Amino acid sequence: MVDLLNSVMNLVAPPATMVVMAFAWPLLSFISFSERVYNSYFATENMEDKVVVITGASSAIGEQIAYEYAKRGANLVLVARREQRLRVVSNKAKQIGANHVIIIAADVIKEDDCRRFITQAVNYYGRVDHLVNTASLGHTFYFEEVSDTTVFPHLMDINFWGNVYPTYVALPYLQQTNGRIVVNASVENWLPLPRMSLYSAAKAALVNFYETLRFELNEDVGITIATHGWIGSEMTRGKFMLEEGAEMQWKEEREVPANGGPLEEFAKMIVAGACRGDPYVKFPNWHDVFLLYRVFTPNVLRWTFKLLLSTEGSRRSSLVGVGAGLPVDESSSQMKLMLEGGPPRFPASPPHYAASPPRYPASPPRYPASPPRFAQFNIQEL
Repeated sequence: MVDLLNSVMNLVAPPATMVVMAFAWPLLSFISFSERVYNSYFATENMEDKVVVITGASSAIGEQIAYEYAKRGANLVLVARREQRLRVVSNKAKQIGANHVIIIAADVIKEDDCRRFITQAVNYYGRVDHLVNTASLGHTFYFEEVSDTTVFPHLMDINFWGNVYPTYVALPYLQQTNGRIVVNASVENWLPLPRMSLYSAAKAALVNFYETLRFELNEDVGITIATHGWIGSEMTRGKFMLEEGAEMQWKEEREVPANGGPLEEFAKMIVAGACRGDPYVKFPNWHDVFLLYRVFTPNVLRWTFKLLLSTEGSRRSSLVGVGAGLPVDESSSQMKLMLEGGPPRFPASPPHYAASPPRYPASPPRYPASPPRFAQFNIQEL
């Protein structure tokens, strides 16, 4: 009986779905547009004096998002591994309009570091309203060319666990404030492209994690998944650049210098969408048309990519990772992951806080807070 039902649905469901979508699309688009307009004018969250934690804030999309929240008068907690670079971003955010900014040097792939910067943010401000995860690491190589598999865990660590750990630690505090989590995803999570196999897999895992978490939280905490396509910072800094040779060069997407253009526009869309409570932010939107082809005519999509790739001529690998900003050892013939010369370097002095009191009274979380399992480090207000 089940086999018969599946056979019938295989024949009926696809064409029936296309017909329904054709007739319902105008109405659904109108409803979506009306909801967007209403939220823009009547339901936009006021970020004045709200507390926003941003990971990967030293540059690229994380830096631009920090500036957008600063324009809205938010209190910022900027997290990245490069403390000197965070100082620059912090000073500019203060000039733009952020009330208070603290910087914390930390590595998002370490649970103890994540617990430390969330705990310090709550100790200082008394709350967390938005958690913005922007750390990401990409690559552009053919899988069969890999000669050193030790880099595989790093891709999953940064693209997946680097989002999960901060979310896990911050969740009790976000539930207190009915806060929001913002996720930096990519169109490759459902539109796989050559030379990006591991990156696509990590992003797919990331998006599915947050889609599931959205249902589990039942609107106690909002989730905005920001999906970007092929924007300038990637296309001009390595993702689709072809080079001769077989050296594997890695750079971090979060280290790309942010100089306006599509990157700045995407950051504005992310913050505006998060404040409206949008579940998704997409830039640009036209990439969604490929999803219809993938679902209903996957062979057409496959043939299209094969045709486009065949125009490249001889097979050459782009071995420059997504983004720019880290030094690359060009003399080595082996693949290396270069994360600024090893683990983060934290100040050795005990923690000190600015003299000004936090704007909010420090309230304990509703859940038992496990004692931190890490040494204390500097936290500074700039």
